[in-house]
Amino acid sequence: MSDAPAPTGTLEAAMAQALRLLEQDPALAFEQASEILVVVPGHAPARLLQAAAKRRGGDAAAALALLEPLLQERPDWLPALYERALALGAAGQGDASISALRDLLRLQPTHPEAWRTLADHLMATGETDEADAAYARHVRCASRNPPLQQAAAAMLANDMPRAERLLKDHLKQVPTDVPAIRMLAEVAVRCGENRAAGHLLDRCLQLAPGFQPARYARAVLLHRDNKAAEALAEVERLLAADPVNPSYRNLHAVLLSHVGEVDRACAIYDRLLREYPGNAKVWLSYGHVLKTAGRQDDCIAAYRASIAREPSLGEAYWSLANLKTFRFGAEDLTTMRARVADPRLGDADRLNFHFALGKAEEDAGEHAAAFEHYDSGNALQRARLPFDRALNTARMRHLKEVFTREHFERRAGLGHASRAPIFIVGMPRAGSTLIEQILASHSAVEGTSELPNIISMARELRQHADEDGRRGYAEVLAALDPADLRELGDRYLRDTRVYRKTDRPFFIDKMPNNFLHVGLIHSILPDATIIDARRHPLGCCLSNFKQLYARGQRFSYGLADMGSYYRDYVELMAHFDAVLPGRVHRVIYERMVEDTESEVRRLLDHCGLPFEPGCLRFFENDRPVRTASSEQVRRPIYREGVDQWRRFEPWLDPLKQELGPVLDAYPEVPASY
Repeated sequence: MSDAPAPTGTLEAAMAQALRLLEQDPALAFEQASEILVVVPGHAPARLLQAAAKRRGGDAAAALALLEPLLQERPDWLPALYERALALGAAGQGDASISALRDLLRLQPTHPEAWRTLADHLMATGETDEADAAYARHVRCASRNPPLQQAAAAMLANDMPRAERLLKDHLKQVPTDVPAIRMLAEVAVRCGENRAAGHLLDRCLQLAPGFQPARYARAVLLHRDNKAAEALAEVERLLAADPVNPSYRNLHAVLLSHVGEVDRACAIYDRLLREYPGNAKVWLSYGHVLKTAGRQDDCIAAYRASIAREPSLGEAYWSLANLKTFRFGAEDLTTMRARVADPRLGDADRLNFHFALGKAEEDAGEHAAAFEHYDSGNALQRARLPFDRALNTARMRHLKEVFTREHFERRAGLGHASRAPIFIVGMPRAGSTLIEQILASHSAVEGTSELPNIISMARELRQHADEDGRRGYAEVLAALDPADLRELGDRYLRDTRVYRKTDRPFFIDKMPNNFLHVGLIHSILPDATIIDARRHPLGCCLSNFKQLYARGQRFSYGLADMGSYYRDYVELMAHFDAVLPGRVHRVIYERMVEDTESEVRRLLDHCGLPFEPGCLRFFENDRPVRTASSEQVRRPIYREGVDQWRRFEPWLDPLKQELGPVLDAYPEVPASY
């Protein structure tokens, strides 16, 4: 005889008891439902409860087997359709679950939980915009509060001012409404106000620590703000409560890859792909992680799988081109040309195809056609992400005004005394990944990646400048006392710990754009090593012009913009050479190529490291590399890359004009600097 309580009293009471058991003990709930079916054979709600109990008990296959005959009898029964979608997800059939949820929502567009579950799946597959819309539909359908329904409708219509107004008015009346605070945080994110969003999400979790949507949103925000360690902690807390949630697992994989845990990230994507085998963006994300891991053949296969599932996905073609060592075949070229000529293609895919075709035509020796595609792709990107040359120059000049020789002399000896960080700065595409790979092949040095911490710190200081009415973050930094400077140095070391996997005494921070923040680095870490990677201005700027970046680098989408930015970079670094003599070691890319051993010895001497032959065989280092040059630095240095810009020289006049004397003086700097 079963230990489960036998159904007593009315059928309704027995079902209520079974439902209570479902939350506490699915196995007992299954037995309770079975007892009901003995008394009332074929009772549909009890059969549905049996399926739910099996799913919650971890046997999704049994749940699906129970649901199949039930849905044959009642094909439009919404509770059974939703349970089937949940069981498909639990069985690792993510694509089928998405399809089932869409079918259900066509029958019942106001089903709140179906929208929420669909949002989770879509977030896992990289469909973030559609996921956000699905979550807004969930809120709109779930809430019985008219202001929240109206705010969700405004968010769906992308009317953020109205959504913000409705939510703030509502929160004046009900200040502890956690879902409303979460919605207001999402509005803040969409308006680019991440700091305000963070405060709102913190408030949510103070009021309701178990409110998982707010914790997930906070994890995403922390990731966007480059706070990897905190984001990982939040995601791992979410996974402890809901280990199979697809959106949690996807974010976990992204974060693990970001901090160099590529094997763990690959394992997560392996499982996600079993659940969503037809999803092109999951295959694309998997390819990115495989690229970082150095598994090029598997990476190419993953990108090809993405293309097979979504042939118009331009990002997959650009990802193949971005391997740098990959060559497209004739069939690929024909396909890409047809795609880019299709007027129905969206701008995002179109610009990816243009950049990929630029690389393909260049490899084929068709330099005029290649430049035309690079130029077209850059024009599309420049329209989306304009660059203000005058503002950038003004910011550079302001840094020179604040970070004077006297400024640094007054602060000598302040900051954190650690020698562990080795900063590689300079223009992107100037050979910084090569320098990193050489140093990371030394037994005392750990390679990490392009760490975002200094840029994030500068952004925070800039926010204080805005609040205090100062002109820029340098003035805020200049006003800090010795304890504050040491704390910032200590914080940098703490926050970058998550990227380190060994106990080697030195580690590399290879964020090229940190050349803007040499003053900050020296102020908080005066004993850290700083290396400036420099490459011929035409080669460097053209290489940037040919590169489609995942984010940022607005200066790179116009030749004149590139020339202006490079000129500002040379001027600022010349200033730091003058006010901090000998502080920055410069590596000229062409000299590294021509006389590698001598340049490597000079580099190691500057870092205070003994020469090791392994540094000359850097291409044998199998460490993960996340940058665009990842495949190139897994090969010996080759001379051919030095003068590639000459093939495009007929089109480089706007760049030359903007570079002016910087071009003529290279590798030195103009006397006026």
